[in-house]
Amino acid sequence: MAGNLTKRDIVLAIYDKTNFPQKEVRETVQLTLDCIADALAEGRNVELRNFGVFEVQVRKSRIGRNPNRPETDVVIPTRAVIKFKAGKELKAALKDIDLDKLQEEKRGAGDSSDD
Repeated sequence: MAGNLTKRDIVLAIYDKTNFPQKEVRETVQLTLDCIADALAEGRNVELRNFGVFEVQVRKSRIGRNPNRPETDVVIPTRAVIKFKAGKELKAALKDIDLDKLQEEKRGAGDSSDD
């Protein structure tokens, strides 16, 4: 595994498979992400078949504490959050992950050496 997947990585992967101009691929990817973000900002769920569902949920107001000043209660207001629920095919693909290797890579991500 080579770190996080970025928007640039997505653009390059699509470009490599299609040979469409990178500029067009980049614009298409951005338009897709904009559509998803706009729908979520309107409170709409986004369902992508064979991938998953982004759901807008409401988190209730609650009392929290600042760890630096635990004597002071802080009201955390009601807010919208986005939950992702993986689709059937993505869940199946996740079963094939080498969990030991993944944990090792996650732990090593904080290291700056490339041995």
